[in-house]
Amino acid sequence: MTDDYFRPKNPETLAAQALGWEDAETGAVVPPIHVATTYARDEHYEKTQGRSYIRDQGPTQEHAEQVIATLEGGADALTFGSGIAACTAPFHALFAGDGVAVSRTIYHGVLSWLEMFGAERGLNIEYFDTGNLDQLRDILKRGNTKLVWLETPANPTWIITDIAQAAEMAHEMGAMVAVDSTVATPVLTRPIEHGADFVCHSATKFLNGHSDVLAGALVAADAENPLWQRIRQHRVYAGPVLGPFEAYLLTRGMRTLFLRVPKQSENALIIARYLDTHPNVEIVHYPGLQSFPGHEIATRQMIGGFGGMLSFQVPGGRDEAIQVARHARIFKRATSLGGVESLLEHRKSSESDVTDTPENLIRVSTGIEHPDDLMADLEQMLVVL
Repeated sequence: MTDDYFRPKNPETLAAQALGWEDAETGAVVPPIHVATTYARDEHYEKTQGRSYIRDQGPTQEHAEQVIATLEGGADALTFGSGIAACTAPFHALFAGDGVAVSRTIYHGVLSWLEMFGAERGLNIEYFDTGNLDQLRDILKRGNTKLVWLETPANPTWIITDIAQAAEMAHEMGAMVAVDSTVATPVLTRPIEHGADFVCHSATKFLNGHSDVLAGALVAADAENPLWQRIRQHRVYAGPVLGPFEAYLLTRGMRTLFLRVPKQSENALIIARYLDTHPNVEIVHYPGLQSFPGHEIATRQMIGGFGGMLSFQVPGGRDEAIQVARHARIFKRATSLGGVESLLEHRKSSESDVTDTPENLIRVSTGIEHPDDLMADLEQMLVVL
Protein backbone atom coordinates (compact mmCIF):
# COMPACT_ATOMS: atom_id res chain seq x y z
CA MET A 1 0.00 0.00 0.00
CA THR A 2 1.49 3.35 -1.05
CA ASP A 3 1.57 6.65 0.81
CA ASP A 4 -0.73 8.04 -1.89
CA TYR A 5 -3.49 5.89 -0.44
CA PHE A 6 -3.36 7.96 2.73
CA ARG A 7 -3.12 11.35 1.02
CA PRO A 8 -6.12 13.44 2.15
CA LYS A 9 -8.76 14.06 -0.49
CA ASN A 10 -11.06 16.44 1.37
CA PRO A 11 -10.39 20.19 1.48
CA GLU A 12 -11.27 20.35 5.19
CA THR A 13 -8.30 18.08 5.94
CA LEU A 14 -5.97 19.82 3.53
CA ALA A 15 -6.77 23.20 5.08
CA ALA A 16 -6.56 22.02 8.70
CA GLN A 17 -3.13 20.46 8.14
CA ALA A 18 -1.85 23.17 5.76
CA LEU A 19 -1.43 20.42 3.14
CA GLY A 20 0.03 18.02 5.71
CA TRP A 21 3.28 19.92 6.17
CA GLU A 22 5.94 18.46 8.49
CA ASP A 23 9.46 19.77 9.00
CA ALA A 24 11.90 17.14 7.80
CA GLU A 25 14.59 18.18 10.29
CA THR A 26 12.61 18.76 13.49
CA GLY A 27 9.25 17.09 12.91
CA ALA A 28 7.42 20.37 13.60
CA VAL A 29 3.84 20.43 12.31
CA VAL A 30 3.58 24.24 12.21
CA PRO A 31 5.29 25.84 9.19
CA PRO A 32 8.05 28.26 10.21
CA ILE A 33 8.50 31.90 9.22
CA HIS A 34 11.41 32.40 6.84
CA VAL A 35 12.46 36.03 7.11
CA ALA A 36 15.64 35.91 5.02
CA THR A 37 15.54 38.35 2.14
CA THR A 38 18.32 36.70 0.14
CA TYR A 39 19.58 33.15 -0.42
CA ALA A 40 23.16 31.93 -0.88
CA ARG A 41 24.38 30.36 -4.10
CA ASP A 42 26.75 27.38 -4.16
CA GLU A 43 30.34 27.39 -5.36
CA HIS A 44 29.16 26.99 -8.94
CA TYR A 45 26.94 30.04 -8.45
CA GLU A 46 23.82 27.93 -8.78
CA LYS A 47 20.74 28.84 -6.77
CA THR A 48 20.20 26.71 -3.69
CA GLN A 49 16.77 25.08 -4.11
CA GLY A 50 16.06 27.57 -6.89
CA ARG A 51 15.92 30.61 -4.58
CA SER A 52 17.66 33.92 -4.98
CA TYR A 53 15.55 36.72 -3.46
CA ILE A 54 12.47 36.95 -1.28
CA ARG A 55 10.40 39.20 -3.57
CA ASP A 56 9.16 36.26 -5.65
CA GLN A 57 10.73 33.24 -3.97
CA GLY A 58 9.91 33.44 -0.26
CA PRO A 59 9.21 29.94 1.12
CA THR A 60 6.66 31.17 3.68
CA GLN A 61 4.72 32.95 0.95
CA GLU A 62 4.99 29.95 -1.36
CA HIS A 63 3.45 27.66 1.24
CA ALA A 64 0.47 29.99 1.67
CA GLU A 65 0.10 30.09 -2.11
CA GLN A 66 0.15 26.30 -2.34
CA VAL A 67 -2.62 26.07 0.25
CA ILE A 68 -4.79 28.63 -1.57
CA ALA A 69 -4.21 27.05 -4.99
CA THR A 70 -5.11 23.61 -3.64
CA LEU A 71 -8.29 24.79 -1.92
CA GLU A 72 -9.44 26.60 -5.08
CA GLY A 73 -8.53 23.71 -7.37
CA GLY A 74 -6.12 25.95 -9.29
CA ALA A 75 -2.79 25.28 -10.95
CA ASP A 76 -0.91 28.19 -9.39
CA ALA A 77 -1.38 31.06 -6.95
CA LEU A 78 0.29 34.33 -6.01
CA THR A 79 0.01 36.30 -2.78
CA PHE A 80 0.06 40.09 -2.63
CA GLY A 81 0.50 42.76 0.00
CA SER A 82 -3.22 43.61 -0.01
CA GLY A 83 -6.50 42.55 -1.53
CA ILE A 84 -6.59 45.59 -3.81
CA ALA A 85 -3.09 44.76 -5.07
CA ALA A 86 -4.30 41.28 -6.02
CA CYS A 87 -7.49 42.59 -7.62
CA THR A 88 -5.75 45.20 -9.77
CA ALA A 89 -2.83 42.98 -10.83
CA PRO A 90 -4.70 41.49 -13.85
CA PHE A 91 -5.53 45.01 -15.10
CA HIS A 92 -1.87 46.01 -14.79
CA ALA A 93 -0.96 42.97 -16.89
CA LEU A 94 -3.29 43.84 -19.79
CA PHE A 95 -2.10 45.83 -22.80
CA ALA A 96 -3.22 49.31 -23.81
CA GLY A 97 -6.27 48.97 -26.01
CA ASP A 98 -7.51 45.77 -24.39
CA GLY A 99 -11.21 45.68 -23.57
CA VAL A 100 -12.44 44.91 -20.07
CA ALA A 101 -16.03 44.07 -19.13
CA VAL A 102 -16.74 44.86 -15.48
CA SER A 103 -19.89 44.27 -13.46
CA ARG A 104 -21.05 47.50 -11.81
CA THR A 105 -21.57 46.21 -8.28
CA ILE A 106 -18.16 45.18 -7.01
CA TYR A 107 -15.78 46.25 -4.27
CA HIS A 108 -15.58 50.03 -4.49
CA GLY A 109 -11.77 50.02 -4.41
CA VAL A 110 -11.60 48.20 -7.74
CA LEU A 111 -14.17 50.55 -9.26
CA SER A 112 -12.22 53.53 -7.99
CA TRP A 113 -8.94 52.23 -9.43
CA LEU A 114 -10.57 51.63 -12.81
CA GLU A 115 -12.09 55.10 -12.83
CA MET A 116 -8.86 56.84 -11.78
CA PHE A 117 -6.25 54.80 -13.64
CA GLY A 118 -7.86 52.35 -16.08
CA ALA A 119 -8.54 54.73 -18.95
CA GLU A 120 -5.18 56.49 -18.71
CA ARG A 121 -3.51 53.08 -18.96
CA GLY A 122 -5.34 52.58 -22.23
CA LEU A 123 -7.91 50.04 -21.06
CA ASN A 124 -11.27 50.10 -22.82
CA ILE A 125 -13.61 49.62 -19.85
CA GLU A 126 -17.27 48.79 -20.32
CA TYR A 127 -19.68 48.15 -17.47
CA PHE A 128 -22.72 45.89 -17.27
CA ASP A 129 -25.32 45.54 -14.55
CA THR A 130 -24.16 42.88 -12.15
CA GLY A 131 -25.75 39.53 -12.97
CA ASN A 132 -27.15 40.79 -16.30
CA LEU A 133 -25.54 38.42 -18.76
CA ASP A 134 -27.52 39.82 -21.69
CA GLN A 135 -25.64 43.09 -21.23
CA LEU A 136 -22.37 41.17 -20.91
CA ARG A 137 -23.12 39.34 -24.16
CA ASP A 138 -23.64 42.64 -25.97
CA ILE A 139 -20.23 43.84 -24.79
CA LEU A 140 -18.54 40.59 -25.78
CA LYS A 141 -20.04 40.74 -29.26
CA ARG A 142 -18.02 43.88 -29.95
CA GLY A 143 -15.01 41.59 -30.02
CA ASN A 144 -12.36 43.49 -28.09
CA THR A 145 -12.92 42.14 -24.58
CA LYS A 146 -9.89 40.38 -23.12
CA LEU A 147 -11.03 40.09 -19.51
CA VAL A 148 -14.39 39.89 -17.73
CA TRP A 149 -14.32 40.94 -14.07
CA LEU A 150 -16.99 39.50 -11.79
CA GLU A 151 -17.61 39.54 -8.06
CA THR A 152 -20.12 37.10 -6.64
CA PRO A 153 -21.69 37.60 -4.17
CA ALA A 154 -21.15 41.26 -5.04
CA ASN A 155 -20.32 43.79 -2.34
CA PRO A 156 -22.39 45.37 -0.78
CA THR A 157 -25.78 44.10 -2.00
CA TRP A 158 -24.61 40.52 -2.64
CA ILE A 159 -25.99 40.20 -6.18
CA ILE A 160 -25.23 36.78 -7.65
CA THR A 161 -23.71 36.18 -11.08
CA ASP A 162 -23.87 32.81 -12.82
CA ILE A 163 -20.14 32.09 -13.20
CA ALA A 164 -20.55 29.08 -15.50
CA GLN A 165 -22.78 30.91 -17.95
CA ALA A 166 -20.60 34.03 -17.93
CA ALA A 167 -17.46 31.93 -18.49
CA GLU A 168 -19.03 30.03 -21.37
CA MET A 169 -20.05 33.27 -23.06
CA ALA A 170 -16.66 34.89 -22.51
CA HIS A 171 -14.65 31.91 -23.73
CA GLU A 172 -16.72 31.69 -26.91
CA MET A 173 -15.55 35.25 -27.70
CA GLY A 174 -11.94 34.69 -26.69
CA ALA A 175 -12.13 36.50 -23.34
CA MET A 176 -10.95 35.33 -19.94
CA VAL A 177 -12.91 35.54 -16.69
CA ALA A 178 -11.68 36.64 -13.28
CA VAL A 179 -13.90 36.23 -10.22
CA ASP A 180 -13.49 38.06 -6.93
CA SER A 181 -14.61 35.27 -4.60
CA THR A 182 -13.63 36.94 -1.35
CA VAL A 183 -17.08 36.48 0.21
CA ALA A 184 -17.81 32.97 -1.02
CA THR A 185 -14.34 31.57 -0.21
CA PRO A 186 -13.38 28.11 -1.52
CA VAL A 187 -15.54 26.66 1.24
CA LEU A 188 -18.72 27.69 -0.61
CA THR A 189 -17.72 28.29 -4.24
CA ARG A 190 -14.71 27.32 -6.34
CA PRO A 191 -15.04 29.49 -9.47
CA ILE A 192 -12.46 27.51 -11.45
CA GLU A 193 -14.81 24.52 -11.30
CA HIS A 194 -17.41 26.76 -12.98
CA GLY A 195 -15.06 27.83 -15.77
CA ALA A 196 -13.27 30.88 -14.35
CA ASP A 197 -9.68 31.51 -15.44
CA PHE A 198 -8.66 33.45 -12.34
CA VAL A 199 -9.91 33.73 -8.76
CA CYS A 200 -9.17 36.77 -6.60
CA HIS A 201 -9.32 37.10 -2.82
CA SER A 202 -8.86 39.88 -0.38
CA ALA A 203 -7.17 37.41 1.94
CA THR A 204 -7.45 40.03 4.68
CA LYS A 205 -11.03 38.87 5.02
CA PHE A 206 -12.33 35.30 5.37
CA LEU A 207 -9.16 33.45 4.35
CA ASN A 208 -7.26 34.92 7.28
CA GLY A 209 -10.39 35.38 9.38
CA HIS A 210 -8.95 37.19 12.40
CA SER A 211 -8.77 40.85 11.32
CA ASP A 212 -5.02 40.99 11.82
CA VAL A 213 -3.48 40.48 8.38
CA LEU A 214 -3.44 42.61 5.22
CA ALA A 215 -3.10 40.27 2.23
CA GLY A 216 -4.38 39.40 -1.22
CA ALA A 217 -4.29 36.33 -3.41
CA LEU A 218 -4.79 35.38 -7.04
CA VAL A 219 -5.29 31.83 -8.30
CA ALA A 220 -4.93 30.69 -11.91
CA ALA A 221 -6.66 27.75 -13.54
CA ASP A 222 -3.74 27.40 -15.99
CA ALA A 223 -0.20 28.22 -14.87
CA GLU A 224 0.88 28.60 -18.51
CA ASN A 225 -1.75 31.20 -19.34
CA PRO A 226 0.10 34.15 -20.98
CA LEU A 227 -1.81 36.70 -18.91
CA TRP A 228 -0.90 34.79 -15.76
CA GLN A 229 2.76 34.96 -16.74
CA ARG A 230 2.45 38.73 -17.18
CA ILE A 231 0.76 38.97 -13.77
CA ARG A 232 3.76 37.13 -12.33
CA GLN A 233 6.11 39.61 -14.02
CA HIS A 234 4.06 42.50 -12.70
CA ARG A 235 4.42 41.23 -9.15
CA VAL A 236 8.18 40.77 -9.54
CA TYR A 237 8.90 44.18 -11.02
CA ALA A 238 6.20 46.31 -9.37
CA GLY A 239 6.74 44.58 -6.03
CA PRO A 240 3.28 44.37 -4.39
CA VAL A 241 4.40 41.33 -2.42
CA LEU A 242 3.32 39.79 0.87
CA GLY A 243 5.71 39.76 3.81
CA PRO A 244 6.71 36.51 5.55
CA PHE A 245 4.98 37.30 8.85
CA GLU A 246 1.73 38.05 7.03
CA ALA A 247 2.08 34.86 4.97
CA TYR A 248 2.60 32.84 8.14
CA LEU A 249 -0.51 34.33 9.75
CA LEU A 250 -2.51 33.80 6.57
CA THR A 251 -1.65 30.10 6.51
CA ARG A 252 -2.53 29.86 10.19
CA GLY A 253 -5.90 31.48 9.50
CA MET A 254 -6.73 29.18 6.60
CA ARG A 255 -6.33 26.14 8.83
CA THR A 256 -9.68 26.99 10.49
CA LEU A 257 -11.42 28.22 7.33
CA PHE A 258 -13.77 25.25 7.09
CA LEU A 259 -14.89 25.73 10.69
CA ARG A 260 -15.40 29.48 10.54
CA VAL A 261 -17.19 30.01 7.23
CA PRO A 262 -20.05 27.52 7.81
CA LYS A 263 -20.70 29.07 11.24
CA GLN A 264 -20.63 32.59 9.81
CA SER A 265 -22.98 31.51 7.02
CA GLU A 266 -25.33 29.91 9.54
CA ASN A 267 -25.38 33.09 11.64
CA ALA A 268 -25.95 35.26 8.56
CA LEU A 269 -28.95 33.22 7.46
CA ILE A 270 -30.51 33.38 10.95
CA ILE A 271 -30.01 37.14 11.09
CA ALA A 272 -31.26 37.68 7.54
CA ARG A 273 -34.48 35.79 8.27
CA TYR A 274 -34.94 37.79 11.47
CA LEU A 275 -34.41 41.13 9.73
CA ASP A 276 -36.61 40.10 6.81
CA THR A 277 -39.68 40.19 9.08
CA HIS A 278 -38.70 43.22 11.15
CA PRO A 279 -41.09 46.20 10.82
CA ASN A 280 -38.21 48.71 10.87
CA VAL A 281 -36.36 47.10 7.96
CA GLU A 282 -37.24 47.94 4.36
CA ILE A 283 -35.30 45.20 2.59
CA VAL A 284 -32.67 42.57 3.33
CA HIS A 285 -29.97 41.64 0.82
CA TYR A 286 -28.83 38.05 1.34
CA PRO A 287 -28.55 35.20 -1.20
CA GLY A 288 -29.84 32.68 1.32
CA LEU A 289 -33.33 34.22 1.40
CA GLN A 290 -35.75 32.57 -1.02
CA SER A 291 -37.07 36.01 -1.95
CA PHE A 292 -33.60 37.19 -3.02
CA PRO A 293 -33.42 37.57 -6.83
CA GLY A 294 -30.26 35.46 -7.18
CA HIS A 295 -31.27 32.74 -4.73
CA GLU A 296 -31.73 30.02 -7.35
CA ILE A 297 -28.32 30.59 -8.90
CA ALA A 298 -26.71 30.85 -5.47
CA THR A 299 -28.26 27.51 -4.51
CA ARG A 300 -26.54 25.88 -7.50
CA GLN A 301 -23.27 27.77 -7.21
CA MET A 302 -22.71 27.96 -3.45
CA ILE A 303 -22.33 24.65 -1.64
CA GLY A 304 -23.05 24.42 2.07
CA GLY A 305 -24.10 28.00 2.77
CA PHE A 306 -24.59 31.48 1.36
CA GLY A 307 -21.77 33.39 3.02
CA GLY A 308 -21.31 35.50 6.10
CA MET A 309 -22.24 38.85 4.53
CA LEU A 310 -25.62 40.57 4.36
CA SER A 311 -27.00 44.09 4.14
CA PHE A 312 -30.26 45.72 5.07
CA GLN A 313 -31.91 49.06 4.43
CA VAL A 314 -33.82 51.03 7.03
CA PRO A 315 -36.59 53.59 6.46
CA GLY A 316 -35.12 57.01 5.76
CA GLY A 317 -31.62 57.86 4.59
CA ARG A 318 -28.09 58.40 5.82
CA ASP A 319 -29.04 59.92 9.17
CA GLU A 320 -31.40 57.10 10.08
CA ALA A 321 -28.89 54.40 9.10
CA ILE A 322 -26.12 56.03 11.13
CA GLN A 323 -28.51 56.43 14.05
CA VAL A 324 -29.11 52.67 14.01
CA ALA A 325 -25.40 51.89 13.77
CA ARG A 326 -24.62 54.34 16.59
CA HIS A 327 -26.47 52.13 19.07
CA ALA A 328 -24.49 48.95 18.35
CA ARG A 329 -23.16 47.28 21.47
CA ILE A 330 -22.09 43.76 20.45
CA PHE A 331 -21.52 44.45 16.76
CA LYS A 332 -18.39 46.50 16.17
CA ARG A 333 -18.81 49.63 14.04
CA ALA A 334 -15.99 49.01 11.60
CA THR A 335 -15.28 48.40 7.95
CA SER A 336 -13.77 45.18 6.54
CA LEU A 337 -15.34 41.75 6.87
CA GLY A 338 -14.72 38.06 7.38
CA GLY A 339 -13.34 38.10 10.92
CA VAL A 340 -14.56 36.03 13.84
CA GLU A 341 -16.15 39.16 15.36
CA SER A 342 -19.34 40.62 13.89
CA LEU A 343 -19.09 44.05 12.26
CA LEU A 344 -21.56 46.52 10.85
CA GLU A 345 -21.15 49.78 9.05
CA HIS A 346 -22.96 52.52 7.22
CA ARG A 347 -21.49 51.35 3.95
CA LYS A 348 -21.73 54.50 1.87
CA SER A 349 -19.53 56.34 4.38
CA SER A 350 -16.71 53.92 3.52
CA GLU A 351 -17.05 54.12 -0.25
CA SER A 352 -16.03 56.59 -2.93
CA ASP A 353 -18.44 58.47 -5.17
CA VAL A 354 -18.22 55.86 -7.95
CA THR A 355 -20.75 53.58 -6.26
CA ASP A 356 -24.53 53.82 -6.15
CA THR A 357 -24.86 52.19 -2.72
CA PRO A 358 -28.04 53.43 -1.00
CA GLU A 359 -27.51 55.90 1.84
CA ASN A 360 -29.84 53.90 4.09
CA LEU A 361 -27.90 50.64 3.72
CA ILE A 362 -26.14 48.96 6.64
CA ARG A 363 -23.64 46.22 5.81
CA VAL A 364 -23.18 43.32 8.22
CA SER A 365 -20.30 40.88 8.52
CA THR A 366 -21.34 38.04 10.79
CA GLY A 367 -18.81 36.45 13.08
CA ILE A 368 -18.95 33.26 15.09
CA GLU A 369 -20.80 34.59 18.15
CA HIS A 370 -24.09 33.13 19.36
CA PRO A 371 -26.84 34.38 17.01
CA ASP A 372 -29.20 35.21 19.88
CA ASP A 373 -26.77 37.85 21.13
CA LEU A 374 -26.43 39.32 17.67
CA MET A 375 -30.18 39.47 17.13
CA ALA A 376 -30.71 41.04 20.54
CA ASP A 377 -28.22 43.76 19.63
CA LEU A 378 -29.96 44.39 16.30
CA GLU A 379 -33.32 44.56 18.05
CA GLN A 380 -32.22 47.29 20.44
CA MET A 381 -30.57 49.16 17.53
CA LEU A 382 -33.69 49.11 15.38
CA VAL A 383 -35.97 50.27 18.20
CA VAL A 384 -34.54 53.79 17.83
CA LEU A 385 -36.32 54.27 14.47
